[in-house]
Amino acid sequence: MRTTTRGLRRGGAALAAGTLLGLSLTGTAVAKGGEPGDDGGPAAAGGTGNYSVTVNGTTYDPAPGKDAKVSGARVQGVVTVRGVHTTFTIDPATLGVYDYTLTGAPSAERMVTSPTVVFASKVPTLSPAQRATPVLDLQVRDDALVATFRTAGGKLKVQAKDAPQGGIFQMEPEYGTPVTLTHRLGPTLFYFVNPFTGKVNFGNGVDAVSSAQSPSGAHEMLLGKDSPQVATKTSQTGTETTWTVTSGGRMGGVLGEDAVELSQGATNCTKDCQAQNQVRGSLPVPPDPTNPTPIGG
Repeated sequence: MRTTTRGLRRGGAALAAGTLLGLSLTGTAVAKGGEPGDDGGPAAAGGTGNYSVTVNGTTYDPAPGKDAKVSGARVQGVVTVRGVHTTFTIDPATLGVYDYTLTGAPSAERMVTSPTVVFASKVPTLSPAQRATPVLDLQVRDDALVATFRTAGGKLKVQAKDAPQGGIFQMEPEYGTPVTLTHRLGPTLFYFVNPFTGKVNFGNGVDAVSSAQSPSGAHEMLLGKDSPQVATKTSQTGTETTWTVTSGGRMGGVLGEDAVELSQGATNCTKDCQAQNQVRGSLPVPPDPTNPTPIGG
C-alpha cells in the first residue's frame, strides 16, 4: 500500500482533506473504491516521494494513487512518518513534531547528501486540558499526508509533503485562543539574516556542490525559512524561535528557492489555511549567502 495529498507542493497547490480508502485502527480495515481526487481528496502529486506512516504498530503505505485513512484512533506511543526525502515523528502526549529530517536521498533538488535533522522539535505550548484525550484522523497518499489530532480542547493539524525542497510542512492549531509554537533547529543548523534579502533563514552554512564538482555528491545549499500565517514571532535566537499563532492560523516551513525568493508574506487566513502562497520560479532568486553568521553568534 501507498499514498499522498496535493497540498504543500511547489507552485501553490493546496493539501486537501478527503479520502478514497477507509482504514480503521479500531476495527477491520475496509477498502473503498475510487479515483484520485474523488470526494475532495488529494490528487496524485506525481512527485518522487512516498510516505509510510506507522500508528499503533500498523504501517500505512497505500498503493500508488490510492489513499489510506485512519479515523478517530487513540494512539499509543509516537506516530512515525518515513519518506524518501523526509522523516519525522509526532508525539500525541505533547502534539509536537520531533526530528524532522532530510534524508539526502538522490535528487537533483536535494540540499544534503546524508540524513540531517532540520528541526529537533516543533512543539505547541498547550495546557493539560487542551492536550487531553487526543484522537487521530490521518490521511496519507503517495508523497503527502494530513494528520489531525482532536482533543478535548481543540485540534492540531499537521500537513507534510515528502520532497527535497519547497513548501513541505505546516502546523495549524485551533484552540479558540492563540497558541505558542516553539521551533528548535537540529544540531548542525542555525538561524541567520540573509544579506541578500534581509530576511531570517536557517541552514547549515555548507556551500552547494555542483555535479561538475562531484557527480555523485552534488547538492544545493541548505536554506529554509519559517513561514507564518496569522502568527507573530515572539523570540529569536540562533537555534530557536517562538511564535504566537492565532487559532486557525499556521506555521509553515519552506526549503530551497521558496525560502529566499523576494516575495511578500502569506495572506491572513484562520480557517483551512494552506501553503498556497508559494511563487517558486516567478520571482527573483538571490545568490546563496557566503559564510552566513548565526544570529547572536
